[in-house]
Amino acid sequence: MYPPPPLPPRRDFISVTLSPGRSYDGGQGLRRRSFWRKWKQLSRLQRNVVLFLLACLMLCGLLSYISVADEWKAVGSRSAEGPKMRPANPPVLPAPRRAAENPETFAGASPQKPPRHFRRGPPNLQIRAPDGDAKDRRQDEAQRRAEAAGEARWEDDAQGSRVSWRGTGTEPEQGPQLPPRKAEAAPRPSPQALRMRNSPALQNERQKAVVAAFRHAWAGYRKFAWGHDELKPVSKSFSEWFGLGLTLIDALDTMWILGLKKEFEEARKWVSQKLLFQKNVDVNLFESTIRILGGLLSAFHLSGDVLFLEKAEDFGNRLMPAFQTPSKIPYSDVNIGTGVAHPPRWTSDSTVAEVTSIQLEFRELSRLTGVKKFQEAVEEVTRRVHSLRGKKDGLVPMFINTNSGLFTHLGVFTLGARADSYYEYLLKQWIQGGKKETQLLEDYLEAVEGIRKHLLRRSEPGQLTFVGELAHGRFSAKMDHLVCFLPGTLALGAHHGLPADHMELAQALMDTCYQMNRQMETGLSPEIVHFNLHPQRSHKDVQVKAADRHNLLRPETVESLFYLYRLTGQRKYQDWGWEILRSFNASPRAATLPSATSRTRAIPSPGTRWRASFWGRRSSTCTCSSPTTQTCSAWTLTCSTRRLTPCPSGPPPRAGRLPSGCCPGD
Repeated sequence: MYPPPPLPPRRDFISVTLSPGRSYDGGQGLRRRSFWRKWKQLSRLQRNVVLFLLACLMLCGLLSYISVADEWKAVGSRSAEGPKMRPANPPVLPAPRRAAENPETFAGASPQKPPRHFRRGPPNLQIRAPDGDAKDRRQDEAQRRAEAAGEARWEDDAQGSRVSWRGTGTEPEQGPQLPPRKAEAAPRPSPQALRMRNSPALQNERQKAVVAAFRHAWAGYRKFAWGHDELKPVSKSFSEWFGLGLTLIDALDTMWILGLKKEFEEARKWVSQKLLFQKNVDVNLFESTIRILGGLLSAFHLSGDVLFLEKAEDFGNRLMPAFQTPSKIPYSDVNIGTGVAHPPRWTSDSTVAEVTSIQLEFRELSRLTGVKKFQEAVEEVTRRVHSLRGKKDGLVPMFINTNSGLFTHLGVFTLGARADSYYEYLLKQWIQGGKKETQLLEDYLEAVEGIRKHLLRRSEPGQLTFVGELAHGRFSAKMDHLVCFLPGTLALGAHHGLPADHMELAQALMDTCYQMNRQMETGLSPEIVHFNLHPQRSHKDVQVKAADRHNLLRPETVESLFYLYRLTGQRKYQDWGWEILRSFNASPRAATLPSATSRTRAIPSPGTRWRASFWGRRSSTCTCSSPTTQTCSAWTLTCSTRRLTPCPSGPPPRAGRLPSGCCPGD
């Protein structure tokens, strides 16, 4: 039998299909078909999610492109408008003029004599000199003679000369060419400014102490923080807020008033060469207006130097984008380099105090430059706030929405932070506008009555009159140091013809603000106090919580003391201001200057910041030795940095910022 034959060997084959007209592409077609197969394998929900994410990315890219295009467009339009000449618009408010230029505009004034200013307040508010020693009287008489001589020198040189701190020499004008329009608004320092320049040698001991305190503080800033926003006295370094030299600009008018000519000229040189606003930085509209814009305007009014007005107009133009909102209520922040404005990062609200406490500066800028847009923007804000609902007998909430233009956080009313200067600016705008804007006066008077009705109380056991807060119908005996602006504002209103009981309330509140300082161990007021409403033997009228036991060098009390002293003639208000100065000098201070956060109890400890604005403003009551040597009617002090803007009524109006209101020779 034979074995079976072996199986034939197995053959393997490879099949290759070649399509006509197509070549091998390295598997790309297979990969494309594979991707499409995977896409089809996804569920409908998964495919929709992927498509939604792609659509979001495309939308974000489109929005980013539009935003960048708008910024470049704003920068381009500003550069294109720069070289254009501004149309010669007539001033919005009456331009300053000398009293003798148009004597018929003052009732009862003869052409031969300058018009006499008749005060409208009650008889007991007429300014009178306090009893003083013979030395003070001799100084006052010498000051008056110096002022008269200074004005006479100006009249001799007025036709073809210019007064300057750089020397008594004059620069005659060449030919019949008319001066620039800006210079026509305030071509020279006012008589008050001339006296400030000529009278440092007549300072009394208190005035010398004020000047010494400023010199000490300024030396520290100049050495460790020159050209920067703030000095940090403990570490002997500096900090920046906007990077625009806030301290230096804030102190310009103070140095002029104190007669510090060398320091003023050095600071002016920095403004001329280093102060540039074309930078990519966000600034707070309110803070930059009252400090930078107001500081430059007041330096212009006091010195007559057009450099400051030109800088002020440039800066004012860069702030205008903040008003481009749906409601015309300005945003809180604006980039002065790109022109892009926005609300705070955490909310779309602005505080009522911020949007209603920029009017004096912008109105004055329009008056000086003839450009109406500044005044129109801020007055539109005033009109809208006037017509809003949510007020309580003239009292306003603390917040307002920039989109809707409506009050938010309704039912909370305070005269402290976020609302304080709204009430102050109602009165001062009315005065600045020649007492013709009745809407402002009505809002102010209604607010005063609302304060009396809802916020005014008396403490125990000393029966101190104070202003508390109201939250949804519940009263709180809390009072910020900021509220101490109110005595000065009430006194100013009474001086301008408002009810005499406003002065009585002003004096009562002034006593309270003084006690907020006196009852502290250091003689310095804390940031916030709470008043005792129930008789208890172991409790004082003023109570302070641990978190509030610090002093931020705020000027409100000192400014009110200045008003009360100048409008009543009572020497005690000047003495109280002197006590506050001595308390600051007695507290521990760094080698550079006093700190901005000194403790009000136990041993004061220096803080980390220096509020430069206070050290100019606190000089008010200490620098004025007689309230008869200078009228208050030609000036309107603004909030926070207390700048002065001119009043159309009264003596020849001149504006500037007196840190608290008077010249060192008074």
